[in-house]
Amino acid sequence: MTTTMPMLETYPAEINLDRAKLAATIDALIACAEACTACADACLSEESVAELTKCVRTNMDCADICGTTARVLSRHTGYDANISRALLEACVTVCKSCGDECGSHAEMHEHCRICAEACRACEAACRDLLATIS
Repeated sequence: MTTTMPMLETYPAEINLDRAKLAATIDALIACAEACTACADACLSEESVAELTKCVRTNMDCADICGTTARVLSRHTGYDANISRALLEACVTVCKSCGDECGSHAEMHEHCRICAEACRACEAACRDLLATIS
């Protein structure tokens, strides 16, 4: 269990988003950032590392964007829907790209398969939350 939902439940003011969807998205973002960081590191240890350069780069970009988005979505005072929307759209883009890249290596590298799944789950969560932002 994560602390995301309990923290959202303790927020004393109104949050203009569905708290359950918000918590699920933050959790997916954190999981994706971790998977991408670990996958990039694992790629660097593979004998075929030269063939994984794009995968490493995409993993690092995805981890950074997802981590930043999770932190921004965890703050609610002075909320700006335009910023959240832009970050979620960036996550959808980078998670699709990273999921596709890792997916192309999934048959050879289990860490890429796991990472691709995390990216796809995160992309779906971000799309789901985006659909609720007015």
